[in-house]
Amino acid sequence: MRRLLVGRTEVREFSTVGIGGDTVSEKVYLRAGKLLIDVTSNQWMLGLEPLTFGVWIEDASQRAVLDQSDGYTIYFRRSAPDGGEVAKGALAVAELVYFDRIDDDKGTLFLLQISDSHIHHVDGWRARLIYQRFYRKPNLSFDKLKAVVTAYSYPRRVRVISFQDGPDYNYIFPMDLLGDIRQSGRYLLGMRHSNQVLKRIVDVKKIVVSEFSAEYKPVIYKLGRNHSASPPSLAELPFGVLQTRQFGSFIPEWVESYKEVRIIHTLDIGSHMLLFGEWDSEELLKPATPRLHHIHFLHFLQQKRRGEAYPLV
Repeated sequence: MRRLLVGRTEVREFSTVGIGGDTVSEKVYLRAGKLLIDVTSNQWMLGLEPLTFGVWIEDASQRAVLDQSDGYTIYFRRSAPDGGEVAKGALAVAELVYFDRIDDDKGTLFLLQISDSHIHHVDGWRARLIYQRFYRKPNLSFDKLKAVVTAYSYPRRVRVISFQDGPDYNYIFPMDLLGDIRQSGRYLLGMRHSNQVLKRIVDVKKIVVSEFSAEYKPVIYKLGRNHSASPPSLAELPFGVLQTRQFGSFIPEWVESYKEVRIIHTLDIGSHMLLFGEWDSEELLKPATPRLHHIHFLHFLQQKRRGEAYPLV
């Protein structure tokens, strides 16, 4: 049965893949009423319970349409439609409702929460059986699984977060619920309320977000297991550190670039707190290499069967 469902592929919740530069092939579209727009570079998953998307809109006419809409649909595709309907051949479709918004002088962040989702990575019967065999557990219904698969039908890049609060508190950990609004100098981070460092970040209002090579996955994942109030000292870290230019925060010596972000707004979005920040410049330290991304296993399985899979890390 296992070979029938997934072949010889090792089943995971998420697949970690390395993607270089701007070579993400997937496309994402948002429909609101009669408006259909490409939001590939301006959509992020920011919270899990309920599953919350952020969509950044700068165009005034598009913002007006979203203001007046009763519902929204996001389509996740392997690539741009070739002259056809955006829904035809979509990998996943999310139906969403309005939750809240953040208005900024550069644009508006619309926060939309999933009400229903549809996945087409594998046949419906196969998806049900894979859920029953590999994913079923008390807190994960099939509907919740579909929502997560939908969100991770677009690669979510992992970054390194560095936070400093005084000389003896230096916290370094990975995140993928975040987004870089590059054209507007804004940054979004969705952080669990259970994370012990959250309150201190909200108080200090400074954080550093770094890009790193996918080859450092094992090192940074070990730090990700530590969400206690007492992070390891600098001397206990398994790597050397550098200090950032403005904040003086400590970052791993192997990061390729970093942004120093000032938190200017916070919003409770359920299981997570949304941190909305601004940054002025990006410090480039090393040439960019393939970066670490998360995709759902069902998305990876579909890619592999088509011979289009990103390289696993």
